[in-house]
Amino acid sequence: MRAQILALLTSIFYATTLVSARRGLRYSTPITVTSISVVTQNVLLWSGVFLTGGIPQVAPTALWLFVLVGVTQFAVRMFSYTGVNKIGASRSSALQSVSPIVSTLIAILFLHEQPHVGVLVGTVLVVGGIALLSGRAKRHIAGFRWWHLLLPLAAASLTGTNQPIRRYALSLSSEPLFFAAVMGGVSLLCLGLYLAFFPSNERLVWRRAALWPFLVTGLAETMAILLIITALSVGTVSVIAPIATTYPLWAMIGAAIFLRDAEKITVFTVIGTLSVVAGTVAVILNS
Repeated sequence: MRAQILALLTSIFYATTLVSARRGLRYSTPITVTSISVVTQNVLLWSGVFLTGGIPQVAPTALWLFVLVGVTQFAVRMFSYTGVNKIGASRSSALQSVSPIVSTLIAILFLHEQPHVGVLVGTVLVVGGIALLSGRAKRHIAGFRWWHLLLPLAAASLTGTNQPIRRYALSLSSEPLFFAAVMGGVSLLCLGLYLAFFPSNERLVWRRAALWPFLVTGLAETMAILLIITALSVGTVSVIAPIATTYPLWAMIGAAIFLRDAEKITVFTVIGTLSVVAGTVAVILNS
């Protein structure tokens, strides 16, 4: 039961991350919210590490695997927040939730696994949901381009590969707080390298109206990362993933309440989100 509760809290906190980021992005940029989120994660988690006894002894393999995940986690943040900025929190969260599909496709294509009929049904639901979410996006989103849909899908692809790596690393050394802090440190390094070597027109934009939403984003994302890693340390992916994947529902509710002036929730958004979530859960349960 502990793993299920942690997974549910993960979904709620991650939905909060996307909704609060969307509110702040009205006044700032994705790289700004990424920076605040990464710094917040490092301050909170490294403080927690040193307040609970310092750096623990862990298996070197587990450490290096979380270093790798830290690199990809920075990319997930950039794709995720840019997607939220382009197509909104509700649509972006629904597309990000298809990450388990990636793991299943990898198993089918490279491991020659035979998919259960439930996997095929779930995949159809996911594809149909994505079609509904994207079909009228151009009408409701100013400046929409089809490739904007690839941003949350890229985040989903990286997340889909990250979860099994995290689970394996935690089986070697169960130190979720320390490993979450390691991910934050690596992501901070990646952020510094990105700002130094990839200058662009979209720079850091510091505005008071975006500050509090971005701080909430950083706090919520830090909690979501810590909770999912802790959940993976005490439970199996097959138990945790279906519950954690429900965050698009919470994001849609949050957008309807807190983003009424910034994001339009249509009947197609609702049906598409429900279809994606139902299809993803079906794939997980039948994999």
